[in-house]
Order: sequence, then structure tokens, then C-alpha cells
Amino acid sequence: MAYQRGSLKKVRRKEGETWVLRYRVTSADGRRVEHIATIGLVREFPKDKDAWREVDRLGLGVRINDTPAHGRASFHSLAEHYLKADFGADAVRPKSANTISHVERIVRAYLVPRFGNEIADDIKPLDIQRWFKSLHETGGLAWTTIAKMRGVMSRIYKVGILHEHVEKNPVLHVVTRSKTDYKAIVITPAQTLAILKALPSPLHFTLVLTCAATALRASEMLALRWRDVLWNEGRIRISKRWSEGKDGVTKTEASDGYVPLHPVLAAHLRSWRKQSSYAKDGDFVFPSIKARGHVPLSASIFVADHLRPAAKKTGVHIEDGQRFGLHNLRHSLSNWLVNKAKVEPKTVQSILRHAKIQTTLDLYTQDDGDETRTAQGEYLTALGVATQMVQ
Repeated sequence: MAYQRGSLKKVRRKEGETWVLRYRVTSADGRRVEHIATIGLVREFPKDKDAWREVDRLGLGVRINDTPAHGRASFHSLAEHYLKADFGADAVRPKSANTISHVERIVRAYLVPRFGNEIADDIKPLDIQRWFKSLHETGGLAWTTIAKMRGVMSRIYKVGILHEHVEKNPVLHVVTRSKTDYKAIVITPAQTLAILKALPSPLHFTLVLTCAATALRASEMLALRWRDVLWNEGRIRISKRWSEGKDGVTKTEASDGYVPLHPVLAAHLRSWRKQSSYAKDGDFVFPSIKARGHVPLSASIFVADHLRPAAKKTGVHIEDGQRFGLHNLRHSLSNWLVNKAKVEPKTVQSILRHAKIQTTLDLYTQDDGDETRTAQGEYLTALGVATQMVQ
């Protein structure tokens, strides 16, 4: 059975005109028959969109698709049930708007078109793995993207098992490759300074300087208000991120915290606040001038119109189509702190607010040629051959 939404209908009752949701169920003899569920009085929900909101609040979209008999739920109904259950009241941790949007796209653009009409418990692990492989070889999808897809599909089955709609998870037997070929462009402090000098706007200058010194994510930078800058404490409070045009929760629990505010950075932020037309405690630190400070500036527009051109102008090699933006400043700070400044990795992890130190070491630092050559030289010295003539 495909996933059903049902349909709304107004019926006359003693208490007044009432909204009901019509939907179909399978009777004991296998026939499809109509059932109704009462939503509420029309005077309480004047428009159909109000009634649909009440349908969602009551969880009827999930309930009318519940399949009591194991093994008969379609993958489509299982996937829709997951979207309702895992992003709703039963969620252990609220999901960000970005996460919800990303997962919904995976479900509706890829998983449902391929497996939607199949019985969930009849889907074979080998079929899933072959499909994933074809997405990479003929569809051009990166293995990292396919690995995320696998994770979402597995989660659909886990939630289905929790709610007793399916008995097994075929995705557990499916393997993918999760290694990425992506290597972030890392720039030196000298290159960063050159970029800063190429940005005449004090707004843009302070934005890049703050990002370079704190390794804040772009979404966290945009969400900053002046009250988040704790001048006397020497730190900046990070409690939200700007996503989908509004404040949202931080990317991870570890991201919710503080980053240091050095006196030098504080001085630049104070200077910018004196120049900004939006300097109240509740105003954005990096506002959109065009939107009169009601929202922060657009990171994508800033990168395309200002940051990338400034970087190229100062000699940073960026190929057409290659990614370069504010996030590269995060990579660059991490790389410099570990490889050049020899800061303890745990300290760098704290600055970047990673939940796991392996993320800091694996993704946000790169091998430094000078450092590795120096280390090799120290070993050769220990061997006693460093003073011999190099042929």
C-alpha cells in the first residue's frame, strides 16, 4: 500500500459543522474500506490549512499509515513514518532545519523513487548495495554522499523496528565507502592578512578577521548578536546558528559553548561596533545593510562577491568550481595551530568545538611539508647520517 495522506471533509453534527479526515484501511477479508477520524469543529479551524495543521499535531498522518501486520509495510509508508516520528515529539534530540531539509531530500529524491513501492521487509541487501554502486559509477555521486544516504535508510528501518512496522534492517549488511577525495584549500596567516587588506569594507574586514581567529562556522557567525560578545569574560557565546532565514540549534551539542575573545580581536570588534548602524545588544554583529539589519548578511553572496575575488587577487590558487569560502578559514586556523604553533590537539578541539578529537585531526589538519621534513631530518640525525654529503 502506498503512503496515504487522506482527505478532509466537513460534516454536519449536533455540536456543529466538523472536520473529519477520510482514509482507507484494509479489512479482515482484504478489502479496502473507508474510515474517518474526527479533527475538530470548523469554527475552531476555519480554513482547511488550519485543519491540516491539527491533523499533523494529532499525529494522524502517521497513525493512518500504521500497518499492524509485520512485513506488509511499503518502504514509502515506512519512510514517511520515519520523517514524522524521528523529527517529531519522539525525537531524542531536536533536529536543525538544515538536517531536516537534507534528510527529506535524500528520502524523497532518492530512496522513495527507487524503493517506495516495494514491501520494506522484502528489500534485499544486495539490491541496495548494487543500487548504491550504480549511483556512484553512473550517477556520479560521491561515496561520502552515498554513505550519508545509507545512514538515512538504515535509520528509517531502525525507527520502523522500534514502532514494530518491520522486523529486520537489510541496510546493516550493506557496505559503502566513506573516504572523501576533498582537500580543503588551506591558507597561511600572511595570505589571510593580504585578503583582509583587500577588503575595504570594515564590515567585511571584521567578519573575515573574526572567522579566521575563532574558526566559527559561517552559520554561527551570522547568528551572533552583540550581547553574545562577553567583553569582560574574554569570550564569545555560541548558542545558535542562522539557518533557513532564522535562528536554529547548533550543529552538535559540543558546538554549543564559547570561543575565546583575545584583546586584539576584541579591539577590532569594538571599532566595528562604533561604526555600525546596528550596535544595540540585540542587533546582529554582521548585519545585512540592504535588509536594514533585520537579518545578517548573506554568506554565499559575500563569498562570491568579495571573499573569493579578494583571495584570487592576493594569489590564492582557486580553480574554477573549487570550493573556497569562510569554512576554509576554519581549516586554516586548525592546520596552523597544530602544525606550526604546536598547540595541543585537545586545545584545538576545544576551539573548534568538535565532539571528537579525531575529527580535528583527520579533517581539519593537513600534513605540513616543512614539518614532516624537519621530523625526518631529526630521525636522520639520530641515525648519524645527517652530516654526510647529499648526492
